Amino acid sequence: MHKNGAQEDWDAFEGKLGAAMKQAGDGFSAAGRPLVDGGVARGRRRMVLRRSAVVTGSVAALAAIGLGGSYVTGGVGASRAGGDGAAVGAPSTESADGAKDASGRPSSGPQVIKTLAGLLPEGRLSEQRSGDAGDKGGKEDLSAPYASVVYDDGHGKSALSVTLAREHSPQTLTEDEFSCPDKNLNGYEACSATTLKDGSRLLLFKGWEYPDRREETKWWYADLLTPEGYRVSVSEWNAPAEKGAPVSRPAPPLSLDRMEALVRANEWRPILESLPEPAQPAPAPSAPRGMSGEAILRELKKQLPDGLTVQASGKQETEYAYVVVDDGQGQSLVQINVQPDMSDVAGDLFGSDAKVLADGTKVVTHEGPGEKGGEGVNMRQVDTIRPDGFRVVISAFNTANQNQAATREYPALTLAELEKIATSKVWRS
Repeated sequence: MHKNGAQEDWDAFEGKLGAAMKQAGDGFSAAGRPLVDGGVARGRRRMVLRRSAVVTGSVAALAAIGLGGSYVTGGVGASRAGGDGAAVGAPSTESADGAKDASGRPSSGPQVIKTLAGLLPEGRLSEQRSGDAGDKGGKEDLSAPYASVVYDDGHGKSALSVTLAREHSPQTLTEDEFSCPDKNLNGYEACSATTLKDGSRLLLFKGWEYPDRREETKWWYADLLTPEGYRVSVSEWNAPAEKGAPVSRPAPPLSLDRMEALVRANEWRPILESLPEPAQPAPAPSAPRGMSGEAILRELKKQLPDGLTVQASGKQETEYAYVVVDDGQGQSLVQINVQPDMSDVAGDLFGSDAKVLADGTKVVTHEGPGEKGGEGVNMRQVDTIRPDGFRVVISAFNTANQNQAATREYPALTLAELEKIATSKVWRS
């Protein structure tokens, strides 16, 4: 799935609030290029964004607490529920106190950081921060308390953050939520997405802060959504900050088993139960529905030149598909976006130097470095738009994965072959 816009670095809190709506940035294309890796057209298209956590909105309401160091002697995993049930355990009457959130309710942030400290293995905590972030939905504010710390178990400092929220049940999830990324598009070390016996959804992930590995900062997370709609998300890094800090240890401190135990801990239950019920989401604005990803993939395979073997493929629900092909000289990624109603961006994408075909279709070509920084990666691209705003843009790369180094000298398809596919009439059928 590709995402439409890179996550910007956050000022002083950057690296300590990585659980805050991590959009796995770095996958968004620059203005004037196609929305690669499955991105769809502009803001009027509603994107489903894979999240490692559930915080949305501003971080302006952060409540910093305990900026000095402290020592913890807890043991994560001690309160894990038995069997495959989600371990947000028995109800409790304990309530959070202290600051108030944006809606005037008592903030749960300090209680989150206190609970987190009690669940972590023995070590030293510093730069402790907590607060509540909200996403207005309907008439209520959806409170999402979180805590972030720098944790040191004696083997190096690690940024670690946890976010709690109350959402709708797993039955309301789209197919893109709580699922592992496509490894052909986003490299990672390990990932599992499972449904537990009680219906909870659990996602465990080992990857890197930057999928192209331009820095060796590792990012691991665990994300749990229970049948009641309680969500616990934990992220950790092998550096004292999510971005902009040197790596301080070979790997984050908690194994995925320990991360799973942390998100399933009974101790989160009092805080989760204190959160307001989620408001019913507002109806999504109507938008033109593009060609299905399945249909695009089927037609793309048919349009490929002879001599290419398809070794991998993928798609999103609408408007995007890709294949990895091999002509005997190495693998090459080919991806395509088919987007209706793009007249509003035609002036930005197609200048006076665009070639105009007999039917009025405008064509521009690009050849140069890839978009994600893989070493030696080059891209060939043909962008087309019909007079009614129907856009087809196709790109080919000299690698199977833009986040990795080039594996061949040139992409497997020429510009002429790409143009033939992009201007084919099959996309209007």
